Amino acid sequence: TRVNGLVARLRGGGTKATVTDVLTKVCATALLRHREVNSRWTDDAILVFPTANVGIAVATPQGLIVPVIRSAERLRLAEIAAARSDLVTRAREGKLQRADLEEGTFTISNLGMFRVEQFTAVLNPPQAAIVAVGAIEERAVPVDGEIAVRPMMTLTATFDHRAVDGAPAAEFLQSVKELLEEPGLML
Repeated sequence: TRVNGLVARLRGGGTKATVTDVLTKVCATALLRHREVNSRWTDDAILVFPTANVGIAVATPQGLIVPVIRSAERLRLAEIAAARSDLVTRAREGKLQRADLEEGTFTISNLGMFRVEQFTAVLNPPQAAIVAVGAIEERAVPVDGEIAVRPMMTLTATFDHRAVDGAPAAEFLQSVKELLEEPGLML
């Protein structure tokens, strides 16, 4: 509900925002709170990154491609929306540069627009984590001791357990959930 409201407010102000844009900001914020998730495993060490370079999985006629929004934690939602829109357009037109595809530290794969409820995303090597976003659907949920219908979505995540143990992965997902439920916590 709050995410949809935030997207509607941004659109009302002239920003062509999407749920993916909010998720990008939410995940970038959570990645900096749980830096071990913003990492990669190598033979010599686990590399932890200081900024959240969030890849957005895009279907193109040539196949799946993952352009990167760099330092997403530093960007306002309107800036993320503009960057995502530009990258997706150029990806579908085959006009991305190599630099647009490099240095990703985390990926978001959203199949919600296809009404897919949930799925498991495959890691985008060498990243240590990816989140899979399902469709937003009306569901009956308990609210203050009553049953109410609310828009809900299912997020699943895949982690490289060589770099990220289960407990830190769960803590990251808990932060994502909290930020989606209260987007004001990241502003």
